[in-house]
This record gives sequence, structure tokens and C-alpha cells, in this order.
Amino acid sequence: MKFAIVFSQAERAYTGPELRPHFLLQEFELRGSALGAFVGPCEVKTEHLVDWEDRIEHDFIQAKSMVHFIGEFFGSSLREGVFAQRLLMGIIAQKLNTHPLLETQPMVLRDGDDLFINDQKLSVSIVTSSPVSQLLHAGINIDAEGAPVKAVGLKDLGFKTPEAVQDFVKDILNTFSQEWEDIEWACAKVRPVI
Repeated sequence: MKFAIVFSQAERAYTGPELRPHFLLQEFELRGSALGAFVGPCEVKTEHLVDWEDRIEHDFIQAKSMVHFIGEFFGSSLREGVFAQRLLMGIIAQKLNTHPLLETQPMVLRDGDDLFINDQKLSVSIVTSSPVSQLLHAGINIDAEGAPVKAVGLKDLGFKTPEAVQDFVKDILNTFSQEWEDIEWACAKVRPVI
């Protein structure tokens, strides 16, 4: 089955409960393992965080505008979901570091599942399990206003129009989809060794 992707042009907020099984099927009619994206504000209160380290610290997530990636992976372990998360964040960092708008900007660095420019945070990300799948949310700041930490957004990096952000997001989705399909083929094409 082809890996499903979608970029929704309808703006919507991300508040935490969107990280649930079958969100992509219910909202975008994506079947099976998939990755979707949309743009909108982010406001995740402490009680909606799935990261216990953050909940214990009474943290919250907030930004005026983010690109939100929602992934759902069936038939995978939590560890495989985290590998998919790291792959996605690596792709985003690579795309930013080779993007013409960032030629004069400092490099984007990945530290675990987070992206930084200098000491400013560009992203949030989490993976968790549902009874039927592994779930991923990754948010990339567009406008980091309201963030509870020192943060930077795509608009600070030169992405001044919605079209520039959309083109960037579609490129990420297509690259992730191709990587997923390449991994599937890499698993299927090898001769077993006895």
C-alpha cells in the first residue's frame, strides 16, 4: 500500500486531543499508515501533554502559528514510531539547511526529536502509542509568539508567505513518503541469510 500524505489548506488549531487514533482517517480520509499536515495556532495545556517529563514540570506548548504534522503508523512498535519521528525531524532539518532562504542563516541542528537554531527552539515533537497504532505530532514554529521558551519560527528565517510555507511542507511530506516506501522495499528485496 502506498504511504498516504496530505497537506490540508484549512487552518485549524492544535490543542492536543488531535493526537488520537484514526484522526487522519476521520479528518482527511487517509487509510493506513499516513502523515498529514496543516497550519494553525498551537495551545496544548499541561493536562493534554502526553510527555510525563513535561507534565510533571507543569509545562505547556504555545505558539501563534505552527505547521503541524500528524502521523499514524500501524503494525509498528513504539520504538519504530520514535525512529519515524527522528527520520521526519532529520528530513526537516536537512530541507531547511539546504533551502535557499537559509543561505545566510545559522544551521538548524537536531537534538533528539527537537530542532534548534543557536539556542532558539524551532519545534516540538512527541510520539505515543494508541491501542491500534503509534501516533506522532511534530510542530514547526511559523510565528513563535507566545512560546514559553526561547523560540524561532519559519517567518524569522525568511518564509514570508503562506505559499512559501506550503511548498516547504509539501516537499517534506513527499520526501518522508518516499523514504517510507524505500524502507518498505529495502525490507522486502533482500534474500534471507541462513
